[in-house]
Amino acid sequence: MGNIVAIVGRPNVGKSTFFNRLIQRREAIVDAVSGVTRDRHYGKSDWNGKEFSLIDTGGYVKGSDDVFEAEIDKQVELAIDEADAIIFMVDVESGVTGMDEDVAQLLRKVSKPVFLVVNKVDNNKRAEDAVEFYALGLGEYFTIASINGSGTGDLLDAVVDALPEVEEEEEDVLPRFAVVGRPNAGKSSFINALIGEERYIVTDIAGTTRDSIDTKYNRFGFEFNLVDTAGIRRKTKVKEDLEFYSVMRSVRAIEHCDVCLLVLDATRGFDGQVQNIFWLAERNRKGVVILVNKWDLIEKDTKSTREFEKVIRKEIEPFTDVPIVFISVTNKQRIYKAIETAVEVYQNRTKKIKTSKLNEVMLPIIENYPPPAYKGKFVKIKYIMQLPTPQPQFAFFCNLPQYVRDPYKRFLENNLREQFDFKGVPISVYMRKK
Repeated sequence: MGNIVAIVGRPNVGKSTFFNRLIQRREAIVDAVSGVTRDRHYGKSDWNGKEFSLIDTGGYVKGSDDVFEAEIDKQVELAIDEADAIIFMVDVESGVTGMDEDVAQLLRKVSKPVFLVVNKVDNNKRAEDAVEFYALGLGEYFTIASINGSGTGDLLDAVVDALPEVEEEEEDVLPRFAVVGRPNAGKSSFINALIGEERYIVTDIAGTTRDSIDTKYNRFGFEFNLVDTAGIRRKTKVKEDLEFYSVMRSVRAIEHCDVCLLVLDATRGFDGQVQNIFWLAERNRKGVVILVNKWDLIEKDTKSTREFEKVIRKEIEPFTDVPIVFISVTNKQRIYKAIETAVEVYQNRTKKIKTSKLNEVMLPIIENYPPPAYKGKFVKIKYIMQLPTPQPQFAFFCNLPQYVRDPYKRFLENNLREQFDFKGVPISVYMRKK
């Protein structure tokens, strides 16, 4: 697992601008996720070949100054506990504030690398003004201007040098199924129900990742790693923020899994946090199975399942080809159906279609429904192949790839799904010059 760098500080010092600049710095970056819990942002970046996850802990203020201070303290303490290095950002325009001093007091007790960063330093006068931040007692500081990137190179050189080396984990060829979702949806209960009744478990491996446990599991003649992201570590020195830890565990588990079992509480519905975790899995091109838990608590009629499923599919458009399994962990209803479905999704994700078969099936469909003419130009698709990637990606070779619009790409994707069964798996369609 990669290192985590947290950006902390009070609001309006430029943390988000700095965060956005970093995550866009490299092409290999996974999309940032905003709004997963309140206004925290998560993303990936790298510098000098060293990859790390980035958290913008964002300041949000509601109510009095006391609430303000409590929230900032909690954000900083959470970041301190979770991160490998901390960037503490202050603002040269406003100078040292009482809130800066409060944050600095917390950071002076930390044994992890802390980088004091004075933002908005875009001229020599402001560079001179930055000297006052020595008063925070955190030693040397870096001056940057996040709006234009000035000074960020020297800062990032220092940050990546201070990050601990990540041990290369022994590669495990077994598929990884991650159980993710918001707190109290039944993730741990789901795994406990499986482990408690199934005798074919090989072993528990604690510490394979920093906050998840992998359980080797064998069912339906198929062996895989089941990754529990729920409630692994009890925080003692940190105010508990279940949503924060749930999301961080989900981010890590999703990035390193093959299939996500997204557990949601039927009594709460497919709410905003569940949706954001779903889209995080989709952006990472992972297989997805949605498990609607606590279905036994819902008053039902003959249409309830269909209506609930309809609401979910509306929220996940256009990626609606996702299996939805209604379960009750308490009553052990359909929990093995959930695993069986996850196995099917994994097989769909690793499916390879022969080029000859692809062209035999898809070219007649394209001939009957060719791409619409665009600016008087007619697109002719000549050839199709599946790319050698871990997840399904297809290249359609044509004369004018730039004139194929997104609706037609969705048409091609839908037909690939219909003809070859890619249920639960995001598909990428690329148009290439023939």
